[in-house]
Amino acid sequence: MEEEEEAIGLLDKVLEDEDVFLLEECELGTPTSPGSGSPFLVAVKVETGKGLEMRKLVLSGFLASEEIYINQLEALLLPMKPLKATATTSQPVLTIQQIETIFYKIQDIYEIHKEFYDNLCPKVQQWDSQVTMGHLFQKLASQLGVYKAFVDNYKVALETAEKCSQSNNQFQKISEELKVKGPKDSKDSHTSVTMEALLYKPIDRVTRSTLVLHDLLKHTPVDHPDYPLLQDALRISQNFLSSINEDIDPRRTAVTTPKGETRQLVKDGFLVEVSESSRKLRHVFLFTDVLLCAKLKKASAGKHQQYDCKWYIPLADLVFPSPEESEASPQVHPFPDHELEDMKMKISALKSEIQKEKANKGQSRAIERLKKKMFENEFLLLLNSPTIPFRIHNRNGKSYLFLLSSDYERSEWREAIQKLQKKDLQAFVLSSVELQVLTGSCFKLRTVHNIPVTSNKDDDESPGLYGFLHVIVHSAKGFKQSANLYCTLEVDSFGYFVSKAKTRVFRDTAEPKWDEEFEIELEGSQSLRILCYEKCYDKTKVNKDNNEIVDKIMGKGQIQLDPQTVETKNWHTDVIEMNGIKVEFSMKFTSRDMSLKRTPSKKQTGVFGVKISVVTKRERSKVPYIVRQCVEEVEKRGIEEVGIYRISGVATDIQALKAVFDANNKDILLMLSDMDINAIAGTLKLYFRELPEPLLTDRLYPAFMEGIALSDPAAKENCMMHLLRSLPDPNLITFLFLLEHLKRVAEKEPINKMSLHNLATVFGPTLLRPSEVESKAHVTSAADIWSHDVMAQVQVLLYYLQHPPISFAELKRNTLYFSTDV
Repeated sequence: MEEEEEAIGLLDKVLEDEDVFLLEECELGTPTSPGSGSPFLVAVKVETGKGLEMRKLVLSGFLASEEIYINQLEALLLPMKPLKATATTSQPVLTIQQIETIFYKIQDIYEIHKEFYDNLCPKVQQWDSQVTMGHLFQKLASQLGVYKAFVDNYKVALETAEKCSQSNNQFQKISEELKVKGPKDSKDSHTSVTMEALLYKPIDRVTRSTLVLHDLLKHTPVDHPDYPLLQDALRISQNFLSSINEDIDPRRTAVTTPKGETRQLVKDGFLVEVSESSRKLRHVFLFTDVLLCAKLKKASAGKHQQYDCKWYIPLADLVFPSPEESEASPQVHPFPDHELEDMKMKISALKSEIQKEKANKGQSRAIERLKKKMFENEFLLLLNSPTIPFRIHNRNGKSYLFLLSSDYERSEWREAIQKLQKKDLQAFVLSSVELQVLTGSCFKLRTVHNIPVTSNKDDDESPGLYGFLHVIVHSAKGFKQSANLYCTLEVDSFGYFVSKAKTRVFRDTAEPKWDEEFEIELEGSQSLRILCYEKCYDKTKVNKDNNEIVDKIMGKGQIQLDPQTVETKNWHTDVIEMNGIKVEFSMKFTSRDMSLKRTPSKKQTGVFGVKISVVTKRERSKVPYIVRQCVEEVEKRGIEEVGIYRISGVATDIQALKAVFDANNKDILLMLSDMDINAIAGTLKLYFRELPEPLLTDRLYPAFMEGIALSDPAAKENCMMHLLRSLPDPNLITFLFLLEHLKRVAEKEPINKMSLHNLATVFGPTLLRPSEVESKAHVTSAADIWSHDVMAQVQVLLYYLQHPPISFAELKRNTLYFSTDV
């Protein structure tokens, strides 16, 4: 069941996230009061015009997917008539009984959806503000009894189809290649799908319909005639999903051993294993009594794919080594940052090329070739980016080492294993036959089908958010005793999670109140994770492995970054529950183009938003005082700080520093010496970001873009130095000053983990930026903004960072030999 993972994922989202799914908060961010009526009847304030437009968008998307679903049902029904016709002959392919079992209720489901589609289609095509369609969804929900009958028969239908395939070659050929019609406006006339995959579609469909009802309600005004009807349909669908979820899960996860015992699959996923000093991608399966590490074998033509078992550990024999024992483990050499960044650049460029090809209706072969290249780069990134060690040990012998990209993921695996180990488990050795049966079951039981890279995603899946997420971590409750507590924030980027921010440690409390705001850059992100830690101050427990966190995780939680919820001007307040602990936080999102707009300050006596030439002239300085002081403080006590300039500082601290610099307060130096170093680094970044025009100027921006694209090294050198000479003196001197500082930061890379490439990625888009006219001219999507502009901006700064020292006097002396026209 190749597409089962996504459907199960959606099903889980609908069922588990009931609070997110149904208890929508009002627009002003005030949580609904508990116990105020039915949980389904929550009023959501909707702007009428925008709401109706969003309703149309949601319905148009659903209609397109409904057309695909009807085509899938048609493809499933197509062989039914000829099979029935042969059933009464002397050479039947299947018996009538087998046909009725396999195709049970498919005809009824098809007719229900065909009628629904035929009624909904004209309403969406002739859209106006008065259109109503709640009754159609209500009728669709009222016919879910047919789906219940289908689900009850689902397991038998699959087993019958499988047995018939094994005993009848003709049916096997039919069931392996059913032809599904493409959408009306699609170039692809047909796609081949297996009967097994199509039989799963109805279960998948109810889940999708329920999610659409949720989205429609969100954008339907309470006084709209559709509102109560949609609510009713949602309630019926929700109850139906709750009832069938229990039916589906055991079927999906149970396997019987040769001794007749039931063994459940609890968790599976792709992990990077360090084996013989090299990184290998493994699929790891956690069953109720055993952890199995497998590799997907290359399938020969016409055969099903299978897993090859690399090793297994009975959970009764599995132990986690302590930090002290970990010291003896092989040291893992991290992959160079600049190579990881290069991979990201290539992936972004390939994404853009694929989008262009699609927009220009390019050849599918060319698109496939680009997708293959993108997959290769994403696979390399997935393999080489994780650095957090996850060690497990077989008490009878060998230790194994995995590398994960996130402490959250490591905690999930550890907790799942420890939970199972609380049961009375026996040690055992699997015979070769038992191991074969167990490994053979992995292909069918797995819940994660595809390597987690974006090239494996469907085109209609969300590309994620590009821009800046502002998060305020307010407070936490639910701790049983006082402790030293802090939170970290992680977001996904390029298929894996990265830690982006960390609150201060709140000492000796059971109710920490941080109220700290962070600005987190998103690169196609879809999820935000919050982890809550207890700080360990016991020096004896510190592990010598740099990546190992010995602080104890008290709780962790994850939320989806739904663009419709996040992309508002207002703060959205939410609570995330984790192991009985509740963390309250707020967030709002700013798209990259909005966040990069530069607004000159109305108050010209300050330094933020004021031209650099005005500030240096007023101060009678060559480099603005704010730049010199922040750089000095970072070099004094932040140059060895892990993630300096990458980890967000607390927004309120940054705003406080901004205010004292703008007021030229005499207490600046005292305040700087007391302030968290990440806030000082953040203030410096903010200063450059708020300049009325970027440090390397609007006028020269197109020339910098052209210069970095030159392939001839001599021509590039000539052009890039000439462009520096063309900058106004205050801009040039400040740029050279910053350049030398960033080089000194990068010299400490073994300690602070900030390479030249990392620093170029942080500062490039801040120091260089297209004017609004320039960017609007060639950017079509959020992803393009990242890939086209940012890649080049990073490369420009990296060029100067990798260049031998550049002297202002030397540059100016050479001015005579070159034209100053750009």
